[in-house]
Amino acid sequence: MFLVVILYSFEECSATAEWLLSQIQIRPLVGIVCGSGLGRLAEMLKDQRTFNYSDIPNFPQSTVHGHAGRLVFGTLKGKPCVCMQGRFHLYEGYSIQKVTLPIRIFKLLGVSTVILTNAAGGLNLDYKVGDIMIIKDHINMPGFAGNNPLNGPNDERFGIRFPSMSDAYDKELLQLAQGVGAELGYGNFLREGVYCVLGGPSFETIAECRMMTKLGADAVGMSTVHEVIVARHCGMRVLALSLITNQAVMNYDSQEKANHEEVLETGQLRAEQLERLVTTMVTRIQDHNSA
Repeated sequence: MFLVVILYSFEECSATAEWLLSQIQIRPLVGIVCGSGLGRLAEMLKDQRTFNYSDIPNFPQSTVHGHAGRLVFGTLKGKPCVCMQGRFHLYEGYSIQKVTLPIRIFKLLGVSTVILTNAAGGLNLDYKVGDIMIIKDHINMPGFAGNNPLNGPNDERFGIRFPSMSDAYDKELLQLAQGVGAELGYGNFLREGVYCVLGGPSFETIAECRMMTKLGADAVGMSTVHEVIVARHCGMRVLALSLITNQAVMNYDSQEKANHEEVLETGQLRAEQLERLVTTMVTRIQDHNSA
């Protein structure tokens, strides 16, 4: 199998960022990416300026139900933010460089902290549908096969050739999320664990779920990790949250089947708590921006 590397140059990314900055009055410090069924986060922004992805130069188009396909600028409790209502996935046919292009544009817009959300299947048997997992680490399955967003020539203007991933998820932000969750009374459904990414779009087999559990994964999904790698390459701090929308099928006698409708329904049920966690986090990040 040959992987086609389609690079987007610093100049192309800069042109897109400059086009956006010419249309808005703010320079965002926090970038938020909404997962499946979690697009309501963007609606929390005040003084909104919204762009359809189709109107943004060089931007991909979201093709998945539950991903609106809009870039929303505004303020959250006075904090300038940009929010992606819908992300991109390998299974949509995009190259991994195209999937992560918006994260590079975030950096050039002025973003220093990225908050990523996703819908995930629970592998940890202690997890329940509706739990929110703060991601402390990841397992990059596509990366094992050589599909990494940093493949190809490296542009030092974005970051170094060999970035460390042992600190991919910012420890201060992780502790802050735990503290905010405790304040909000989320202790009974707020978790911390390891996220495993697969390519999709098919859901996992029973054997694959059992394997990932043995590897130490607590949840599985089809996004986020590629964006984290690029965000860290660009020097941005990262917090990532998984909403456990279904329990992975681990038993051959089970009649349960994973489905996208269940994912969207759970997103709606827990959206309010996730919104409150993220919005409170954004206000607290103000003291950390110099990091």
